[in-house]
Amino acid sequence: MKKAAVSVKHRKRFKRTTDSNHKLPVAPNLLNRQFGVMQPNRVWCADITYLWTIQGWLYLAVVIDLYSRKIVGWAMSNRLKASLVNEALSMACWRRKLEKGLIHHSDRGSQYADNEYQKSLKQYGMICSMSRKGDCWDNAVVESFFHSLKTEWTADIIYRSRDEARSDVIRYIEMFYNSYRLHSSLGYKNPNAFETNFALTEVA
Repeated sequence: MKKAAVSVKHRKRFKRTTDSNHKLPVAPNLLNRQFGVMQPNRVWCADITYLWTIQGWLYLAVVIDLYSRKIVGWAMSNRLKASLVNEALSMACWRRKLEKGLIHHSDRGSQYADNEYQKSLKQYGMICSMSRKGDCWDNAVVESFFHSLKTEWTADIIYRSRDEARSDVIRYIEMFYNSYRLHSSLGYKNPNAFETNFALTEVA
């Protein structure tokens, strides 16, 4: 193998983030894979993923506006707690002008079914929607973002610390994905440009 310059590609570590085996109430799938949204702040999708570092796991929670595919809220932590998704939601609500009746879609994980999180959704006037059990395609847009993050940016990187991984993920989200990454579903515009175009159209 040395003579042929061949090396072994190690299998990536796997960490389960969705715990749907709980007794908390779950919401119906109102979104039903209708990912084409005509205005911002009408449908948000949320989910959690993870990155491996030498210090251990780093969990990432995001909130995406389906209209522009923009990451409007995110949070990271070394612990998979309900507070993680609450922080991402709080950022999204702070950044955006909320519309009452906004649909918030997620999986059935205990973090999203948590009483405090559901209370927050009600306070913000949001309507909760959840994927069917074990069906990742019901939240395909967020899954696509996670795939892009891990194939375009973090693939084959071994982070020495969680802080290093956190800084790199922020750079991807804010400096590349929202600002430069083109989407075929947006007419080959990036999320920020797509939303700017919408705002100009509204003014006109």
